[in-house]
Amino acid sequence: MKSVIRMDEINNKTLAVKGFRNIFLLGLVSFFTDLSTEMVAPLVTIYLSTFATVAIIGIIEGITESITAILKSYSGYIGDKFSNKKILAIFGYSSTVVYKIMLFFSFGWVGVLFAKLIDRIGKGIRTAPRDALLAESSNGQFGKAFGFHKMMDMLGSAFGILFSIVIIYLLLGSNVTLLSTADFKTIFLLSIIPALAGLFALIFVKETKHRKNELKKFSLKGIHLEKGLIFYLLVIFIFSIGNSSNAFLVLRVKEIGFSTLDVLWMYLIYNVVSSIVSYPLGKLSDLIPRRKLVIPGYILYAFVYFGIALTQSKIWLYVLFGIYGIFQAIIAGSEKAYITEISPKDLKGTVLGLYGTAQGLGLFLASFLGGWLWVKVSPESTFYFGGLVGLLAAIALAFVFKIKRSSLE
Repeated sequence: MKSVIRMDEINNKTLAVKGFRNIFLLGLVSFFTDLSTEMVAPLVTIYLSTFATVAIIGIIEGITESITAILKSYSGYIGDKFSNKKILAIFGYSSTVVYKIMLFFSFGWVGVLFAKLIDRIGKGIRTAPRDALLAESSNGQFGKAFGFHKMMDMLGSAFGILFSIVIIYLLLGSNVTLLSTADFKTIFLLSIIPALAGLFALIFVKETKHRKNELKKFSLKGIHLEKGLIFYLLVIFIFSIGNSSNAFLVLRVKEIGFSTLDVLWMYLIYNVVSSIVSYPLGKLSDLIPRRKLVIPGYILYAFVYFGIALTQSKIWLYVLFGIYGIFQAIIAGSEKAYITEISPKDLKGTVLGLYGTAQGLGLFLASFLGGWLWVKVSPESTFYFGGLVGLLAAIALAFVFKIKRSSLE
């Protein structure tokens, strides 16, 4: 009997080691990928603004996010059905490299649109399978796993922004007021290197193979979700309608009158803060009811958007970008952990995909509305609208958690 118990202990420790190894490797994948992505993300918006209107930028963000949203559900379902999550993730992360190459060769907003479409298609394919790999490696500590992953994600983003700042200084010295097309392209090209490093790290991730899941053709009719989860996904969709693309944050800072480097420094603060707090907040969400983090997170979001609409102070903008980083850390850890723990055992990838779809479809509408409000009303109205929707979503979420209170305690 003792030998059986001993073998169980050894097996559990082996699984824990393998699980941590997977979580760490997936963290490295996101570290390098987001380093690559954030080297160019705010710069792509500024690059676009040199030959496209805010309305066109909103349309581009809306179209690309809608593609991501649709693919997230399908990729999550396919990963559950065929146990090929790693293959899907590799395919999805490969698009990051292609995206940077297409950016380098782009001239005009149409070229950027096609480049971003490739990137968003890849993100739509990889996100749900990657999150499912994290969930199955977490040994039930979902908040801790997602929190660690978000920490690595945002740490990579912070280094990406920092590298952009260093490269700009090396290219332009003290004269950093205006980047030329060649300067943009140089950074786009250099960002390919960390993207390749992320792909290399992904090769060593191990997927737990299950027997082929007897799921039918993809259909929401065949997926039986609890009422609390359905309502939660609905609230996420509503909230996302006000959660316009981060491109509008970049455009707002530029519209107020600050430089490209100011944008990058603020973005750096956002990523550094998010990286620092993601892991402890993720761990905390495993110890307390998740509603005590998620609802305040939505309120923080509303505070940030109202603040960005009202202020023109550089110091306050730095503070608001930092608070925005805390909001992102809460959503990545606590919210994904909640979604994962109340999802059916064999459909975690599918439900995480539906979660991403709800976010993406909301963001699709938010980007169109954000651009329309910016042009037709005022830049501030985009953020007033986002803040108001954030508050309404927080109130709605309180009712959702009340429905599902027993599973959260």
